[in-house]
Amino acid sequence: MAFLPVTVEECIERGFEQPDFVLITGDGYVDHPSFGMAIIGRVLESHGYKVAVLSQPDWRSTEDFRRFGRPRLGFLINSGNVDSMVNHYSVFKRRRKTDDYSPGGQAGKRPDRAVIVYSNRAREAYKDCPVIIGGIEASLRRLAHYDYWEDGIRRSILLDAKADLLIYGMGERTVIEVAEALDSGIDIKDISWIRGTCYKRTGWDPDEYSERLPDFQSLLEEEKMPGLKPLYAESFALQYRNMDSVQGKTLAEEYPSNLFVVQNPPQFPLEQLELDRVYQLPYEGTYHPSYEEMGGIPAIREVQFSLVSNRGCFGGCSFCAITYHQGREVRSKSKEVILEEAQALIRHPDFKGYIHDVGGPTANFRHPACRKQLESGVCRNKDCMTPQICSQMEVDHTEYLDILRSLRNLEGVKKVFIRSGIRYDYVLADPRDEFLWELCRHHVSGTLKVAPEHVSDRVLRLMRKPGKEVFEEFSRRYEEVNRRLGKKQYLIPYLISSHPGSTVEDGVELALYLRKMGFVPDQVQDFYPTPGTLSTCMYYTGLDPLTGEKVYVARSQEEKQLQRALLHFNKPESRQTAIRLLKKMKREDLIHELTEKTSGNTGKKQKGI
Repeated sequence: MAFLPVTVEECIERGFEQPDFVLITGDGYVDHPSFGMAIIGRVLESHGYKVAVLSQPDWRSTEDFRRFGRPRLGFLINSGNVDSMVNHYSVFKRRRKTDDYSPGGQAGKRPDRAVIVYSNRAREAYKDCPVIIGGIEASLRRLAHYDYWEDGIRRSILLDAKADLLIYGMGERTVIEVAEALDSGIDIKDISWIRGTCYKRTGWDPDEYSERLPDFQSLLEEEKMPGLKPLYAESFALQYRNMDSVQGKTLAEEYPSNLFVVQNPPQFPLEQLELDRVYQLPYEGTYHPSYEEMGGIPAIREVQFSLVSNRGCFGGCSFCAITYHQGREVRSKSKEVILEEAQALIRHPDFKGYIHDVGGPTANFRHPACRKQLESGVCRNKDCMTPQICSQMEVDHTEYLDILRSLRNLEGVKKVFIRSGIRYDYVLADPRDEFLWELCRHHVSGTLKVAPEHVSDRVLRLMRKPGKEVFEEFSRRYEEVNRRLGKKQYLIPYLISSHPGSTVEDGVELALYLRKMGFVPDQVQDFYPTPGTLSTCMYYTGLDPLTGEKVYVARSQEEKQLQRALLHFNKPESRQTAIRLLKKMKREDLIHELTEKTSGNTGKKQKGI
């Protein structure tokens, strides 16, 4: 095994001077399958293509972009594992001081809007060379989208990047189809049929398998008008309902001068054998050795001794972009391949006996939600798990438990943890209670992190999360199982403040609930309006795009700060902040309610629920 070449000399050592593709990424080069660029590079290599890696190039000139000369087939460009704006800025738009995806955690190694900057530099370097963009930043910005950092609508990133083609979603199959088309001599401007891609065209003729989105100019005009934004909500709803590979239609969005950005239907998800092959490719499993003296790439620590078991998620949380990127169709790796990967971890010189995670977007999903999805796709107008779990859902932890048991029994493994999160409503829906018992007995290290997110029924409904009574039932069952096992283990709930729909009253309700539970959260995530989520659409439009319901939105930094402070009301400094802001908002009635019902609390952080 060897890293993909990062210099011309390494290319020559591999027997080629001109790469077929130069893969440009905003992250430091980590050859591990938790990093999308590593997967794309290895998949192309496995199909016989010559790939060179240009990691975190100097974007201030074209010099770095000419390092390998003109690639034979094209540039493949992504921002890294995280959208570059999310990577750079907190929810309060403050510049982050570190970057876990850069050598030594050093910030500033990539530009803002990295895909656009890199693509334009590549175009300057070789004007006639195909430029193909992909990864999370391109995928979530593939059509007109609300941009939180500019507080306005931006056009498709395909246009701003001046790229030829955009690959969205999980791109393994798509990138090979694109490579084969280019290799056969087809001009990049003529590649318009491949699923999972977006392309530009002057003029567009609709058919029965396509839908036209509201045009960009109309979205811009709507932006200037005060109040609700129904046109943008309509556009997002059309996109959301066409994210299924079976039922999804071609979508077209018009721009001035009769220019269209056309989105082909989503690519079909990889089946188990294909997914297995992707993860069996010869990854080095760590960062490039050139970073060693700089302290390595911090992000590898969370994933180096973890195992991916699935992808896709039918949970449908409004604030999550997985639906828009990976889709709702769950696919899993085989037990055999997961065990092979575990054996490789055991042989690693730094392995201490602990597998940190076995999961994916949701750890305890192993199969499509129901058999119907395999033939007919996911339901266009119905969620799998809200407002209640669908009666057609097949709830089964049997295969996942079998994998966990086999991993625990491997020689050299001391403990197998589950850290990527479970859906506790799915656990409760399982008629067999084996999973909860084995989870508590073997796979929790003192605390289990779960995500109720809120307790207000209105907010939870907009989040598309189960009601608080479901969380309370799971908490009761979890406590009972641990008591009977003789273990002192706790729940740590993830919470989101200022989510669309959440009023100050809802924030007070959550604060009082936490007081009742005796829990003071250490960290709270204020809602972050990132591209590609239902919640971000609600934030911008003031509407639930799937129902048309009006949604309250906390927009001012002052109210967002208040809702955050309310969750830490039992801490003296947060209490003072909350009282000051409530007085400023003339809500002394809520101050009385809070102080009366939280008196006597010391503000000491609790270990868990």
